[in-house]
Amino acid sequence: MSITVHLYYTGTGGSARAFAEEMMSRGIVDAVRAEAGNEGYAYFYPMEDPETVLLIDRWRDQEALDIHHKSPMMTQIAELRTKYHLRLRVERYADLKEQWKA
Repeated sequence: MSITVHLYYTGTGGSARAFAEEMMSRGIVDAVRAEAGNEGYAYFYPMEDPETVLLIDRWRDQEALDIHHKSPMMTQIAELRTKYHLRLRVERYADLKEQWKA
């Protein structure tokens, strides 16, 4: 069962986009994408909210997500979130399509 997480990073003065750009330039995004069980990690910019960045993060299962949450990258991500003074809102979705197969 895949797990998809939407993370909304919101700041002021373009700080959310600067955060996403630094995540890319420091190689943190590539490192997350290379983790076992990662099925997607991409940033998007809502057209009607220039101060928010949406991260869509997808994992094979809860175990892979738990391992990611214990990785050193989480410390780097938290430090950048603090550096850019971002607020965070999280939505989590489980892909239940496997349960519906007959």
